[in-house]
Amino acid sequence: MGFFSKMFGPSKDVICAPVAGEAVPISEVSDPTFGQEILGKGIAIRPADGKVVAPCDATVDMMFDTGHAVSLVASFGAEILIHTGLDTVNLKGKHYKIHCKSGDKVKKGQLLMEMDVAAIAAEGYDTITPVIVCNSGDYGLFETHVGKTVAAGDPVIELAK
Repeated sequence: MGFFSKMFGPSKDVICAPVAGEAVPISEVSDPTFGQEILGKGIAIRPADGKVVAPCDATVDMMFDTGHAVSLVASFGAEILIHTGLDTVNLKGKHYKIHCKSGDKVKKGQLLMEMDVAAIAAEGYDTITPVIVCNSGDYGLFETHVGKTVAAGDPVIELAK
């Protein structure tokens, strides 16, 4: 262990909010797949707008054709799933605009997709947006920053192996 690790602990990797809104504990998501951490640990955001950006430098693992979700592999190895809303796959892409494709290398803050939050809510869908680290078990340290309003790009998860 180096001098700085002894002084300051392990270096942490950071996952930022992919969308502006209210950051809440993942347990507030009514869908048990997310709320009970079946896919992994994370947070959720009640979106204030529809711009969804890369939460860190990453590679797009899979951009869903419907635009409702995207999975990324962070430059530091975290496997991140951003799922905009609950059951929104049923919209079949309606109210979504995709700005990336599978295999793309993206930089933190780069626009991945857009959603019309008001239109999605008007159709009866919950727009809460889980941000899950699917390989969260690989990390000994996993800190979330919730209970506050965040801008896209604000740190919401810090982790270290």
